[in-house]
Amino acid sequence: MELLTIGAFARLTRLSPKALRLYDELRVLSPVHIDPDTGYRWYSPEQAGRARRVAKLRQLDMPLARIRTVVELPSEALAEALVAYWDEQRQGFRAKQELVTFLVNQLTGKETTMYEVSVRALPARTLLSTTESLTADQIGAFATPLFALFGGPTIARPPGQAGLPFLRYHGEISNDSDGIVEFCCPVEAGAVEEITGRYPDMTPSTEEAGREAFIRVPKANMMTTLGFESLRQWLAEHDEKADSRPRQIFLRDPASAGETDTVYEWAIGLR
Repeated sequence: MELLTIGAFARLTRLSPKALRLYDELRVLSPVHIDPDTGYRWYSPEQAGRARRVAKLRQLDMPLARIRTVVELPSEALAEALVAYWDEQRQGFRAKQELVTFLVNQLTGKETTMYEVSVRALPARTLLSTTESLTADQIGAFATPLFALFGGPTIARPPGQAGLPFLRYHGEISNDSDGIVEFCCPVEAGAVEEITGRYPDMTPSTEEAGREAFIRVPKANMMTTLGFESLRQWLAEHDEKADSRPRQIFLRDPASAGETDTVYEWAIGLR
């Protein structure tokens, strides 16, 4: 099999040698052979298709870590992954447009239509929780299996709203900076010992009865930036004091929700 130098492969695929070196370092596209003496990289012409696919995914601003995962998928699964990624991008664009409108209105003295804030009472509860330091793009991998496990019928939880698992954020996070994210599951007080016996990594605690303010977020606005602003504005207008750790309470799987269905609530405890 004839191998190509990195320069020849770069010309074949219209990628720069710098990009190819980066793809190799991140295990997105590795050469078939590296000379142990010179360190020269050698590629097979058969890798050109993968290289061009990686380049097209980068044109869509897909992170290389995600490309490394999806580029290995069969064609149909890769197509599904691409659709899911683009749905996330569109939601992100809507959130940014929402934020731009809010800032422009704020700077020009115009009013912005905020989310409706409601208040409800919560009973005293026993919580099981686990925490991790995460960036925003790591939350899904952390939370999805926990919601699937602790939101199911094998966990004895209080009925109704009081029994829904939630995420609690202990600080600001982004894709570039991490922060503490806590997964919390309300459980029946009498079942704590049995459940922690099955899941010893979960830490039990108690939460006093109280009130919380919340907004409902539909699937079409899952990446909303006005959720916290709506809650902050409401708190100021009603002279309420709040817990500094907001909660994200998921009501349904976004994959099966319609665009207008409420997917989650942002909530904040009132003091």
